[in-house]
Amino acid sequence: MGNVVTDSKVDFGALAVLHKWPSLANQRQPDREPYQVSQGTLDQCISAFMEKPATTRHLYEIHTAAQPPLVTDILSSEHVTELSRLREFL
Repeated sequence: MGNVVTDSKVDFGALAVLHKWPSLANQRQPDREPYQVSQGTLDQCISAFMEKPATTRHLYEIHTAAQPPLVTDILSSEHVTELSRLREFL
């Protein structure tokens, strides 16, 4: 059995939407719904996310079609950062 990275293919051309949570003092407002910032491919949304200041990335998430095991339908900031690193190798 090979490792997950080499056995998994991620379709970075899949449709995706970058969402931002409303915030107050750089904290998510859980009583409000996140809103769409941009849409495009998963690759484009990861790039747009990585352009955000690191101190605000926790306010963003990417919604896309799940691609098990590496991509879930809602990607947290930590997950997006990891996918950005893996993108070069996949």
